[in-house]
Amino acid sequence: MSSILKNYFLFVLIITFPFIVKAEINPHEFIDSKAQEMVQVLKENNELYYIDKDAYEDQIKVIFEPIIDFRRVSALVMGKKYYVAASKSERLEFIEVFKNSLLDTYSETLAQWQDQKIVTLFPDEEIFANQVNVKQNLYTSSSVYPIKYTVRRVGDEWKIINIVVNGVNLGLTFRNQFRALADSNNGNISKTISYWVSDAGFDE
Repeated sequence: MSSILKNYFLFVLIITFPFIVKAEINPHEFIDSKAQEMVQVLKENNELYYIDKDAYEDQIKVIFEPIIDFRRVSALVMGKKYYVAASKSERLEFIEVFKNSLLDTYSETLAQWQDQKIVTLFPDEEIFANQVNVKQNLYTSSSVYPIKYTVRRVGDEWKIINIVVNGVNLGLTFRNQFRALADSNNGNISKTISYWVSDAGFDE
């Protein structure tokens, strides 16, 4: 009888384990851990920014790149009109171009904010939908900047799909920028991608 019970509980544990793991993933804790990791890297490598800027930004990218859903974000930036019109190769090319530009912009901006501290605002509830807003405050020596990450559940992970920094909605800003650039190039997506340079405009 005890053997049957052991096998039964083992079976229950196996079939429920994925749901247990999924339920334990708190998006606020996840984003907070990445933010604190990033702040630590910034503090430890502060001088590197002036010596080797690319190496400095690479330190940020290692943390930041895996937690962004670049495929979804780049599609939103292109907008339905141009995403549908783009070829598969153009879509893939823009993902890489946009990824590099966003990471460069964000890491460079963070580097300019010295002596920073990031505080995550944790909600009371522990039940999360498939899409959640994670709010933080970034404290510098002279100012406080609110940050809001919109994260989406992708399988058993959370991925960032938008960022609002100090009131600047990066997703909307980049989408408007892409549309204006595409319109100025008469809808030529290949030219638009080649001329793409992100400029979120949220510097201090």
